[in-house]
Amino acid sequence: MLGLHRNGWIVGLSLLGLWPGWVLADTQAPPASPAGAPSPRAAAPPAVPRPGILLEELTWPQAAPALNESTVVVIPIGAAAKEHGPHLLLRNDFLLAEHLKRRLIERTEVVVAPTVNYNYYPAFVEYPGSTTLRLETARDLLIDICRSLAHHGPRRFYALNTGVSTVRALQPAQEALAKEGILLRYTDLLASLAPIEKQVLQQEGGTHADESETSMLLYLEPAAVDMTRAVKDFHPKRPGPFSRSPSGPGTYSPTGTWGDPTLATRQKGERLVTGLVQSIVEDIAALRRAPLPPGHP
Repeated sequence: MLGLHRNGWIVGLSLLGLWPGWVLADTQAPPASPAGAPSPRAAAPPAVPRPGILLEELTWPQAAPALNESTVVVIPIGAAAKEHGPHLLLRNDFLLAEHLKRRLIERTEVVVAPTVNYNYYPAFVEYPGSTTLRLETARDLLIDICRSLAHHGPRRFYALNTGVSTVRALQPAQEALAKEGILLRYTDLLASLAPIEKQVLQQEGGTHADESETSMLLYLEPAAVDMTRAVKDFHPKRPGPFSRSPSGPGTYSPTGTWGDPTLATRQKGERLVTGLVQSIVEDIAALRRAPLPPGHP
């Protein structure tokens, strides 16, 4: 029997047909101990069902049966170099994507590809450390990932999207892939969070490094948040990128924040993350039921 174990997690491989729902992390029995002597190794914990699979934790022979026409492949997108004010790390979106993908594999039967940590983020390049790809590059990056994996069978893909401007690259990627019979859908982060934000947020407005985003990180990875540096920064929204200069183009934001992160709490973050994960699970269920585009061979 094949057993996989990574960082204490027992990896579910029902998609591979290797075991119904899960496999044991350790497939060998511990050596026998002399009568009366303590066992040299503690008993293994019970196997925990985990329907999803992280592609990065497989070998290619293990990936082969997982990638078939019934597979839904999730591609997380989370910036590892994008400003999030003085209180959140540049890799804030990457951390969010990593946490969300691990919650997702506990909820639904998907194959999750490695997180894409560069994309289209033109609004933040005035802040040191922030990076962006050209729109065409970000679009083609997703197209090429989907095409590569679709070669082995999957035709349904879901971009677990933690950005806002990224939608401008995802939409043309979706259209291009549809012509090849590949169905791509993605998280609309603002729409997914809106119902919960209406219930829990107190800030007058904002969408970046704000009360909402800071609360989620306080819940998921509090060590990555420095609330002593959080400040309210909410100036009128203007067309264009964020600007550190009041006379610059776009929205003035000397801190890189747009909103009020000082109102963030872990409790709000728990509600936001729970609601977001549920929305993503529902998106994937709808994707699984959806017909493929007519370009499907």
